[in-house]
Amino acid sequence: MSAFHEIQFPISISFRSVGGPERRTEIVTLESGYEERNTPWKHARRRYDAAIGIRSLVDIESVVSFFEARSGRLHGFRWKDPVDHQSSAVGTPPSATDQLLGLGDGVQTVFQLSKIYEPGTNKYIRIITKPVTGSLQMAVAGSIKAEGTDFSIDNQTGQITFLAGSEPGAGLAVTAGFQFDVPVRFDTDYLAISVEAFQSGSIGSIPIMEIR
Repeated sequence: MSAFHEIQFPISISFRSVGGPERRTEIVTLESGYEERNTPWKHARRRYDAAIGIRSLVDIESVVSFFEARSGRLHGFRWKDPVDHQSSAVGTPPSATDQLLGLGDGVQTVFQLSKIYEPGTNKYIRIITKPVTGSLQMAVAGSIKAEGTDFSIDNQTGQITFLAGSEPGAGLAVTAGFQFDVPVRFDTDYLAISVEAFQSGSIGSIPIMEIR
């Protein structure tokens, strides 16, 4: 039976990977020459290839060990996207007011971590399910809140639960800052390994696919 393993793929290798978000757009060209565009996907799906990150036999050994422990495509794991892995802009440390999670009503206690992408007039809200342990900062109407005193966080789902007496009041902005991983799996059950020279080798492809 498949499962999700709360372990991160080696960062030294994923940092040099290639990949990013993938969308699916269906395009129909009409007889008039105009076209209609639709998508069956509400959310993007990220895919990567870690093969370019291999630099040595030590890297290969590390990947093989990780691959075997996940049973190939069977079990999911955490992946750090080298570009998009935090609530704030690249080079800026996360802060408690980075992302708006919602407005309080005095009753609601559970809020889902998310990240907003909104250059231009369109806005996309991405659900974040794998925050990095210890990275979360929270605020309500700009007032900093403390984990364990005001709220708890499930680092396996990204859900925040405000504790009794700390429920955000009506109309108050609930915000958060954090780092996060992408839930992924290997997209192959085979690693094609080549030893090219002493202490040097390569793996043809190490495809990684986001899971939901």
